[in-house]
Amino acid sequence: MNPDTILRLRSLPIEGVAERLGLRVARHKSLCPFHDDHHASLTFNTRRNTYRCFACDAHGGTIDLVMNRLHKSFPDACRWLADASNIIVEEYNPLSPTLKNQNSKLNNSKSAQPTIQNSKLQTQNSFDPSRYAHHFEHPWLSDEARTFLFDERRLDPRVVRWCRLTSWTDRQGTHWLQTPFFDQDGKLIGIQNRNLDYKKQTKENLVPTNTSPSNPQSHIAPLPTGEGQGERLFRGVAGGEAIPRFRFPYGSRCTIYNLPVLAMLRPQEPLYITEGCSDCWAMLSSGHKAVAIPSATLLSKADKDLLRNLSDRLDTTFHMYPDRDAPGERLFLQLKEVLPTLEHHQLPPGCKDYSEYYVKAT
Repeated sequence: MNPDTILRLRSLPIEGVAERLGLRVARHKSLCPFHDDHHASLTFNTRRNTYRCFACDAHGGTIDLVMNRLHKSFPDACRWLADASNIIVEEYNPLSPTLKNQNSKLNNSKSAQPTIQNSKLQTQNSFDPSRYAHHFEHPWLSDEARTFLFDERRLDPRVVRWCRLTSWTDRQGTHWLQTPFFDQDGKLIGIQNRNLDYKKQTKENLVPTNTSPSNPQSHIAPLPTGEGQGERLFRGVAGGEAIPRFRFPYGSRCTIYNLPVLAMLRPQEPLYITEGCSDCWAMLSSGHKAVAIPSATLLSKADKDLLRNLSDRLDTTFHMYPDRDAPGERLFLQLKEVLPTLEHHQLPPGCKDYSEYYVKAT
């Protein structure tokens, strides 16, 4: 795994990671999940981005917290954090045995020049739009995708066509919804693959939730999924590898979703910012122009300048319905620093995110 990616995972706000793991954080403290705690002995140091329990001496950073809380290995903990934070760490298609052998020979060859080696690896790991662009020229939706988009999410078919959503099924029979990310000029810059069988697969792989000294890894906690939709699902399989909910091709740039809509903005027209793609689809189906920004910390300087330029050039007003949870409010505050005029709208009671609000209203 790329050292830069690991550094980004270690830099994620420790309290935000704790909340996504189901811990209730108040005044930089929470009940410790690693022993029978009744007096909030787990303390978070936001300056060092670490945690420590002064009762059982559990301590570490973001990756350690996930490893200990979910009983995951280091690589699986990193993948969980990346999935929850929309950080790209791996290709959604595994390397073939032939390609693995080629990479191994390339890495072990002492005669290969470093510049040539780095160039080949960079070419292999960079995002190639031409490899995927044809998927979205004539989008195809499976029955599972249609059920998800039209029956469960109740989206406007015109929005689905505008977003050029398509679907595919892998060799294991898993159904995927493929969401393309385009820049303002309509160039493909990234892809998000959403596992449509995630709920079914997770339920099938659940293990008993009773814990005992003889079975210390049998507990699975309910966790937020991290795509900005507010759902709470059971994640992880004790003793096995976690089932991915989202996968991205190497090199995908998925920081702002639905950038082509910016070219359609009129002066002083409102632009709604949502947390995830599904919330953005719901907002578009409601008749509003919208983009999705899953993480403010992943916004590049160019992304921030692009949004600020809209405010200066078109006098655009920005609006947001944050998810009714701590991560949602935190995202709003982070975006507020970038866009001081961002207006907060409160979701009605009983609605976790805008998608749920939209479904209940239609």
